[in-house]
Amino acid sequence: MAAGKKLPLTNNVVLDQAAVLELIDQLRVSVPDEVRQAKRITEEATRIAERAREEGDQVIARAQAQAAQMLEERELVQMAQQRAAELIDAAQNEASEVRRGADEYAAGVLIRLEGECIKALTSIKRGLDMLDDRYRPAEGSGAAALAEAAEGIAQEAESTPRP
Repeated sequence: MAAGKKLPLTNNVVLDQAAVLELIDQLRVSVPDEVRQAKRITEEATRIAERAREEGDQVIARAQAQAAQMLEERELVQMAQQRAAELIDAAQNEASEVRRGADEYAAGVLIRLEGECIKALTSIKRGLDMLDDRYRPAEGSGAAALAEAAEGIAQEAESTPRP
């Protein structure tokens, strides 16, 4: 290239076009395979990086989906536990009501039974008193005393309240 001619009053040089093109062809031929291989490696590295980015995005998406599912399952478990607690409370309240009702029923039955027992004991006592009166000297006739005792028993039975 030293054969180029300098243009007067400038720093420009006029070169022979054929000589310059020949030099460029020689450079192309002499460019080492390593440069071409480096270019291929760079392109391959770019493809690998892009694939890794895509796979990373997929892993992140799967992780987010799994986290969302786990949160949903946790919420379902909490809801189920809350519902179970509500059912247990309701069952305990119902059991208390049933017990209270059974206790009230039993108390009513026992009160009625007590009344019947009192009536029976009163009748027994009067019957014993009547027998005692038979063997005591009566002030009036025995039949009159018996009629009076029977009338008293009948009146007491009628005046005793029934549940």
